[in-house]
Amino acid sequence: MAENARHDKTARQLRLLSDALDSGRLGPVRRLVHTLSPAEIGNLLESLPHDKRMVVWGLVDPDDDGEVLLHVGDEVRESLIADMDPDELVAAVEDLDIDDLADLVEDLPDTVIDEVLKSMDRENRERLEQALSYEEDTAGRLMNPDVVTVRADTTVDVVLRFLRLRGELPEQTDHLYVVNRRHQLMGWVALQDLVTREPGTPINQLIDDSLTAIHVSEPAQEVARQFSDHDWVSAPVVGDGNVLLGRITIDDVVDIIREQAEHQALGAAGLDEDEDLFSPIRRAVRGRVVWLGINLVTAFLAASVIGQFEATIERIVALAVLMPIVAGIGGNASVQVLTLMVRGLALGQVGASNAGILLWKEIRVALINGLLIGGLVGLVALVWFRDWDLSLVIAAALVINFCSAALAGVLVPLAMKRMRIDPAVAGTVVVTAVTDVMGFFSFLGLATLILVR
Repeated sequence: MAENARHDKTARQLRLLSDALDSGRLGPVRRLVHTLSPAEIGNLLESLPHDKRMVVWGLVDPDDDGEVLLHVGDEVRESLIADMDPDELVAAVEDLDIDDLADLVEDLPDTVIDEVLKSMDRENRERLEQALSYEEDTAGRLMNPDVVTVRADTTVDVVLRFLRLRGELPEQTDHLYVVNRRHQLMGWVALQDLVTREPGTPINQLIDDSLTAIHVSEPAQEVARQFSDHDWVSAPVVGDGNVLLGRITIDDVVDIIREQAEHQALGAAGLDEDEDLFSPIRRAVRGRVVWLGINLVTAFLAASVIGQFEATIERIVALAVLMPIVAGIGGNASVQVLTLMVRGLALGQVGASNAGILLWKEIRVALINGLLIGGLVGLVALVWFRDWDLSLVIAAALVINFCSAALAGVLVPLAMKRMRIDPAVAGTVVVTAVTDVMGFFSFLGLATLILVR
């Protein structure tokens, strides 16, 4: 319900914005844009054709420019940055948090990067350089080095005086981190404990070391899983020797989860999750034609199998009517298994230790579904064509293809994972190619053996 309400709100905002732009009245557009959060503005910008997008982008409050750039895809961000002069870009990004700036810096012109670095003090410049030294999609690139640390040998009243002198806390702060003289993480103290305990309570009595710190090299996917498992609001990031380097907050993790969902949904169709909805035709064609070419190759592979049984099809025309059923249902079955496998691999639930058990389970499911669906289709074929042998052939072919779908659905993503190929992107083409080929081969092969005399 909440998701539908959010979509309805976005559609309503887009309609109001488009009507105002079409009328040429920029006042209502400016007022609407100024009521939106940077994330909402980013979503609307991605929903507009290029010309209208540039008009709206010019009406965004300059103080929000940097945050908006963080909430759009790479292609849209590229077009927005191209519309800004260097001074605007410097002003837009120089006040961003270090982790957010690290996400943007590679998209900025070199002259802008130089100006941003010059405007930073030495500490923040070193923090940015350190963040950029970590690989993309790791905890090191996600973390914000701005953390509040305290010593174990102080008391609650000392820490509270320190916080008042500091004046403000980083967003999403729910813990203070306790470190030793070598900046090694000893544990953390919840803010609620600081404000509810007696002023003279030693900090070392409040230390909680039950939470697991995240290593700086941890993949972003694993970071998201840990946040989901433990319901964290924030978590510390440590390097070698348990040295505290920064922290990751829930807002960054929500972005990871959203990006993963978009990647899986669009990747299965061969699309880039960062592709601009209104990208130039040439770029859209270039981005999709390779994937379509791969599909074409697999289609010719399936066609070549059909060609081997041309004489059989000519003699029994009913085979041509029933062939799409065998391949189509088998393809759907393989995608079902593949989807479960991709999800399991993403969550770390599938590995070498349980792959065999999972494969055996899916084979048994495939046999039962094959018998049920095959029996139903065989019955329909019997009523339709009044041929017992034909109904037996298609029922058997479906059982075989369902088993092929289970094998491909489990083994293909495991093999791709081992070869460092993303099964969410490439898996669908491979498993459907397997079920197309096996479906046609089993159906036409059995027909040749049983029906052609």
